[in-house]
Amino acid sequence: MRSTLVAALAACAENSLRSKARRFLLGLSADELQFIADFLGSCILEAAEPELASHHVAVRLAQFQNARLACCRSYPADQDHKMLVLLEYLCRSGIKPLPLDVHFKHA
Repeated sequence: MRSTLVAALAACAENSLRSKARRFLLGLSADELQFIADFLGSCILEAAEPELASHHVAVRLAQFQNARLACCRSYPADQDHKMLVLLEYLCRSGIKPLPLDVHFKHA
């Protein structure tokens, strides 16, 4: 399953950045890969035509984190780490960087 996630997530990157994204993904745990896949899946489900503009990514990240916190009812100890891994993947995949003023709420 891990190799399938790496391949699928690498395929989401811009063509010129796929090898860079793949190298990054190969160093992640299965749990971290699943977290990234969950985020991308939520983006697909929420929009017929996903927007990759920084503002839209920032809004989707905030919504994704808030939804995960609502379903878990407690703040997982590694949530911040996984969000950083997700942000790094998005940057390495060619998705525009987020504005610096994006803040996520802790439950």
